[in-house]
Amino acid sequence: MNMLSGRVLITGASSGIGKALALEYLKSGWQVVACGRDKARLDAILEAHPRFACQLSTLTFNVSDRLACLEAASSLDGELDLIILNAGSCEYIDNPKVFDGKLFARVIETNLISVGFCLEAFLPALAAKGRLALMGSSAALLPLPRAEAYGASKAALAYLASTLRLHLAPDDIGVSLIEPGFVRTPLTDKNDFPMPGRIEVEDAARRIVHGLSRGKDRIQFPRRLLWPMRLLALLPGAVWGLIAKSNIRRQSA
Repeated sequence: MNMLSGRVLITGASSGIGKALALEYLKSGWQVVACGRDKARLDAILEAHPRFACQLSTLTFNVSDRLACLEAASSLDGELDLIILNAGSCEYIDNPKVFDGKLFARVIETNLISVGFCLEAFLPALAAKGRLALMGSSAALLPLPRAEAYGASKAALAYLASTLRLHLAPDDIGVSLIEPGFVRTPLTDKNDFPMPGRIEVEDAARRIVHGLSRGKDRIQFPRRLLWPMRLLALLPGAVWGLIAKSNIRRQSA
């Protein structure tokens, strides 16, 4: 993929990683279709960076609304070289014995079901030799306390990316799964627990752009967090269970 040219569509582009990705691609000379629910926040990107007026276009819609996704896609003119389905949310299950089914449904709908709507809407516009990227999470590597909803949604995306990679290969379309650790965004700013190895959003965007330009199937970072998590994932489930339970007791004390 030529980093000096191309057309990329990014969902969840009004803030966080999505916004940083949009700016990174604009700086690299790409045409960017920035998608989000909040038109004012999307417009603010152009207001803050007027030099990108000829490169940036916006689509305002809710990714959880199938018809809205289809309508947004119908307004696209021309093919896409890259699609980054980044929009997502994070909410935690604080007490699994009083399971919040509505919260669980919200997270699954935003992080997983909406991806299906976006695939239906935008994948037909992806050019041959193009690439699709799904925003997963390092949380899918290990079962983590309170992450029943978030972790389940991201684990499902990992499986989805793997199957799409096989199924789209005959069409010469690559599929990347992005699995970041903690990134400083408005979403992680709400977390009330330690976030080891948290990196700045601009750093995350550069790593993602670099990984996609190399056609990597999985883009994982930062190493100082991912390697310990991979090693822990190799432990027998009972051992990791003891470690996790000990951590839960310390947090509750």
